Amino acid sequence: MTAHLEVTAFLEEGYRCTVPIRRFRLTADEPPSSGGGDQGPMPTELLLASLATCFAMAVAHVARREGVTLPDLAVRVRGEYRGMRFARLRVEVDAGLPDRERLRRLVERAAEYCYVSNTLRGQPELSFGLGDAEAPLSP
Repeated sequence: MTAHLEVTAFLEEGYRCTVPIRRFRLTADEPPSSGGGDQGPMPTELLLASLATCFAMAVAHVARREGVTLPDLAVRVRGEYRGMRFARLRVEVDAGLPDRERLRRLVERAAEYCYVSNTLRGQPELSFGLGDAEAPLSP
């Protein structure tokens, strides 16, 4: 089954962009040190946030299916820059669960359900094009 998802970013002022998503409006910007107005998180922060939230939801999903309560679930993602990309990402999970082995198993299972981490691991095809063009430009 093939499904599609689409979002559009609109440049507002300087580097600030808004992205309407369903009934929400997301704002992204750069800090003043990069020429932005600091009106929202940077796109790279949003990428890390996307991974962190998706993985937290995946851990919660697996825990619910196994009847495990995670009272203090927190997922931290650390990105290490190398040039114009992240060379390394690390996902760290904590949940206040005394049984660390059980938490480790939940994290391993959650990796199957996280769309964002699965996408990053799979290195999806990426192409660029013009809105009125039929064929994408080469990467």
